Amino acid sequence: MINQILPIVLTLIVAYLIGSIPTGYIVVKLLKGEDIRKIGSGSTGATNVKRVLGKGWFFGVMLMDAFKGALPVVIAKHFDFEIGLLAVLAAVAVLIGHSKSIFLGFTGGKSVASGVGTILALCWQVGLAIAVIWGVITYISRYVSLGSIIALSLSPILMYFFKQPIAYVIYCAIGAIYIVYLHRENIKRLLAGNENKVR
Repeated sequence: MINQILPIVLTLIVAYLIGSIPTGYIVVKLLKGEDIRKIGSGSTGATNVKRVLGKGWFFGVMLMDAFKGALPVVIAKHFDFEIGLLAVLAAVAVLIGHSKSIFLGFTGGKSVASGVGTILALCWQVGLAIAVIWGVITYISRYVSLGSIIALSLSPILMYFFKQPIAYVIYCAIGAIYIVYLHRENIKRLLAGNENKVR
């Protein structure tokens, strides 16, 4: 029993700490000396970084956050003692870490890029499909938040379509609900017609 509990506890701790690494905060602090939490939306994610550092760092931070999301899941998959369980726990811990970073007083981003990273690590086909859907919707609508909400909401359906373990499907459903919840203010602005567009 202890041999099973210990890997779970270690996985949760390590994945949470990796997820907590505030990529956007660090980049803006190093390059501009500013606290990104006091700029724009207050999020530490790539979209808010773009407001300060431009498009190049938008993609840079997005990729770093995606890698941050994928790494703990990839590691967990190598030590999984039950199909999907340890990897899913790692993925959940990453999402919480990114949005509630211990290094930033439990503040953070909205876990979109990190979430896509976890999905890529679980099933690269689904992760790639979500990334494409996000890109298309964001390009057409010019709303990053709308692309994020729709793409992540489709993730459990895609996981099921690709015949992945039920644990992956459930994770994507829970993760999508959590990320939509983190976008609740964006949803209000979208409905009101005053959400910021990508230029």
